[in-house]
Amino acid sequence: MKLGFQTTLRDRVEIHGLGVHSAAPARVVLHPADVDSGIVILRTGLPNGRERLIEAKWSNVTQTALCTVLGDSTGAAVSTVEHLMAALAGLHVDNALVEIDGPEMPIMDGSAAEFVDAIDAVGLAQQPRPRRYIRVLRPVRVESGRAHAELRPTGRGFRLDVEIDFDAAAIGRQRRAFDLDPSVFRKEIARARTFGFVSDVKKLWQAGFALGSSLENSVALDGDAVLNPEGLRFHDEFVRHKALDVIGDLSLAGAPIIGCYRTYRPGHKINAMALAALFADRKAYEIVESAPRRVYSAGAGAIGRLATAYAANAD
Repeated sequence: MKLGFQTTLRDRVEIHGLGVHSAAPARVVLHPADVDSGIVILRTGLPNGRERLIEAKWSNVTQTALCTVLGDSTGAAVSTVEHLMAALAGLHVDNALVEIDGPEMPIMDGSAAEFVDAIDAVGLAQQPRPRRYIRVLRPVRVESGRAHAELRPTGRGFRLDVEIDFDAAAIGRQRRAFDLDPSVFRKEIARARTFGFVSDVKKLWQAGFALGSSLENSVALDGDAVLNPEGLRFHDEFVRHKALDVIGDLSLAGAPIIGCYRTYRPGHKINAMALAALFADRKAYEIVESAPRRVYSAGAGAIGRLATAYAANAD
């Protein structure tokens, strides 16, 4: 499959699970979609049998306190979209309709692994249209307390540089950088689980959040101890999961980014701020696409053979 072309799913696939905050059951159906559709969420199960289409774009982010929430002016919303969005972006799925009958995406095992498995079960179909990209042209920086993030130009592709800093010895200060492609996403990022401290979870329970949180879908920390009997999936699973969240949040740009995202103490809020700052400065980015180009290759004689190839300038 040529990465310069748009892709969608070969067939529909269903996913079932519980929301980590609401503990509400949800049925998610991923459908193939036409070229240039992007990722669109069909929120069903609203009062009086209503349904709403919500584009998975940064301008529809309504909340970032505990997760990323997408919604519209009618009050229709879907929360905790970041792990599914990361799976779609990480595997280079450009177009899909995401049907969900509840208010929150299922948490599954706390990572993107089961979403990846669902996509792999049906496979991807290449579509006859070049993929569009957002190329960063000049640095854009945002800050929020001790956290900061910056989008910078790069020669090609997307580089992610994430650093976290926690007082707990089990986490401490961790930093990872990735040149992102589907192989790297699968092997290095997709299986990293969300995490939290027992003391914080108790407070969230009292406030009506994290009602579906458990050792089956989160890495739980009590002081400096990891409570999960199986331990960690990676020695630095915490920073890898933050990278997963970043990928999901930045996918709300609406197209893959060509650039570098460097962030310290990232969270959903600062990721959303970075996209808002980028799109607020029209000179900071441009829309490009993989386009046909002519290349000459050596022939059997003195005259070269003219060939047509799809440019990989954006992959």
